[in-house]
Amino acid sequence: MSSYTTINIDHISQLKKIVGENQLTNNKEVLEEYGHDETESLIYPPEVLIKPSSVEEVSKVMSYASKHRIPVTPIGARTGLSGGALSIHGGIGISMEKFNKILNIDEDNHQVTVEPGVITQELQNAVAEKDLYYAPDPASRGSCFIGGNIAENSGGPRALKYGVTKDFVLNLEVVLPNGEVIHTGANTLKNATGYNLTQLMVGSEGTLGIVTQATLKLLPLPKLNKLILVPFSSATDACKAVASIFKAGVVPSALEFMDRQAVDYTIKYIDDAQLEMKDEISALLLIEVDGNNSENLMHELQRILDVVEKHHCDEDILFAEDEAQKEQLWFIRRRIGEAVKVNSIYKEEDTVVPRFHLPELLSGVKKIGENYGFESICYGHAGDGNLHVNILKGELTDDQWEVELPKAIREIFRLTVDLGGTISGEHGIGWVQKNYMDIPFSEIELNIMKGIKSVFDPYNIMNPSKIF
Repeated sequence: MSSYTTINIDHISQLKKIVGENQLTNNKEVLEEYGHDETESLIYPPEVLIKPSSVEEVSKVMSYASKHRIPVTPIGARTGLSGGALSIHGGIGISMEKFNKILNIDEDNHQVTVEPGVITQELQNAVAEKDLYYAPDPASRGSCFIGGNIAENSGGPRALKYGVTKDFVLNLEVVLPNGEVIHTGANTLKNATGYNLTQLMVGSEGTLGIVTQATLKLLPLPKLNKLILVPFSSATDACKAVASIFKAGVVPSALEFMDRQAVDYTIKYIDDAQLEMKDEISALLLIEVDGNNSENLMHELQRILDVVEKHHCDEDILFAEDEAQKEQLWFIRRRIGEAVKVNSIYKEEDTVVPRFHLPELLSGVKKIGENYGFESICYGHAGDGNLHVNILKGELTDDQWEVELPKAIREIFRLTVDLGGTISGEHGIGWVQKNYMDIPFSEIELNIMKGIKSVFDPYNIMNPSKIF
């Protein structure tokens, strides 16, 4: 379906009857604000914005949209990096910000039931007060919503040890494109009952339905952690050390890679980001171990140090002495993306490979950059092979940026897939990566996915023009 109904005065009147006067707006400034996320500088506003406050309202809005063939875009905190929340075809934008309650923390079963508009870090803090732990922690955890994390299957640094969002979702309440409300699973750790609709919804980027409630698994809270920053004069050596750490029998709670330029940009453009480095340093590994026994953590750190020394790390390894120093190191790591965006027009690719092939991926990305004349800043979750590649426009002409760069990105993605990886680890496909889906998937595989989409959404009104 390529054409949709344009919203008119009658539609607005009927939608206001469903959600109330104060929960719908077509104010241009507000629509512009809700028409972008953190994907480059793209803006695609909806024709109207609705802020429902109940499942019933979401259901009735979707039923009305389905009947009248109006496209609907679910909108969360707008921190996404693949354009998933952009209202490409106008229509209705449904902001889930009023679904912001933690409904129940079940200490007996280590579960939490939460609405999708809860900020990830606020959920983590709430369960931590009860000595429980929700591990997925994307860089935007201080502002992103749980619903967006579910839509994109978000990860973050500690996904390395504990898993990504999909590993914590037990059950979802979902409003389908036709307005029907379903529950996808059960609040149990095991479930072998029929198709796994829960995992189908996780990572579906709002194309199959709107999550209105989630039951998430929790873990016991690790009480201790130790953090070190290991500098290298060779980025390749830093990447090679990653797989060797696991071969030594250590599973860090986080293992992050940052090239020198990524850190330099952050220090230059982000207030309060401070770190001294020797001129010869070209890359750093930020390594964390956690648990409940200080002596065991020290043994793990010593094994890590033995490994990185064999990979020619610099002798000036920084041991974070206190919480303030830990927070400063994590502050730098989490603000890299923002620093890059402040500095330049850019595109961010979210490649992921088996971690042993990380050195080949990094060197390949740099070589492709040389061939096409662009500069790239690389950083990411090295422990699980997830490398964020920020391509800067720099001195490239508009023609090179629009015509030649997609060819370079295609080469990067082909290299990634050839190394056993895929084209997105945690940012999703959304609007900006959909033209590359033929690289990781065959035509029959894509057709199966499109068939699933058509079963859930026969009129293609649910976040259309995303993924495919």
